[in-house]
Amino acid sequence: MLSYNVHALRDDAQAVARVVRACDPDVVCLQEAPRLLRWQSRRRSLDRMMGMIPAISRRTGGLAVLCRPGIEVHRIGHRVLRRYPGLRVRTLSMAALQVDGRPLLVGCTHLDLHPGARLHHAGEAVDYLAAFAVENPGPSVLAADVNAEPGSSAWRLITAGLRDAAGEHPWGEAATFPARNPARRIDGVFTSGAVEVHRAGVPVEPADAADMADASDHRPVLADISLEAEPVTEAAEGG
Repeated sequence: MLSYNVHALRDDAQAVARVVRACDPDVVCLQEAPRLLRWQSRRRSLDRMMGMIPAISRRTGGLAVLCRPGIEVHRIGHRVLRRYPGLRVRTLSMAALQVDGRPLLVGCTHLDLHPGARLHHAGEAVDYLAAFAVENPGPSVLAADVNAEPGSSAWRLITAGLRDAAGEHPWGEAATFPARNPARRIDGVFTSGAVEVHRAGVPVEPADAADMADASDHRPVLADISLEAEPVTEAAEGG
């Protein structure tokens, strides 16, 4: 699973596609996907270059969840988070997927630079994803450009109920921003339920360092995960 802020493709879209293809993810969550001039055609072009199929790709909020061919999309959801005057509209995109026969709920969000709005939106995103999971049972993954580092209020709120994949199973490099001189970890993948994280971090291998520097102002987070078998209840065992 890959989380990637692609800076509205203002840098090098082909480099973005090369980074994604090198990582070979089953699911890609994009923040700052194009949402202005020619946004649909630019997104479609990127989808083709990456070899991915959109599960949900909404203009409002600039988010997209994409899957490799063969993954089933059972349900999608998109929520506009609380609006703050003078600040950009923030959203949460969600998809209930079937991956190799097992359910997986994926959420994607991009939190605000303003600390108060960021904290409120973090709580909304967690709550909306939990409500989506009630209607679509299964383990959850939240991909987020948090716009704040671990230890911040928003990060602590998210990890009160979700696990920080790269924090618990670090791999590659940690810092995601800025791409050309990375110094801060402000992007994350967070999990809940029967998700086993094998490793997570900035994929300095297999992705090309020059491509990551050219592609966007963020570097991606790649989480190598597998879906654990759900526990069997006694009633189920007894038929």
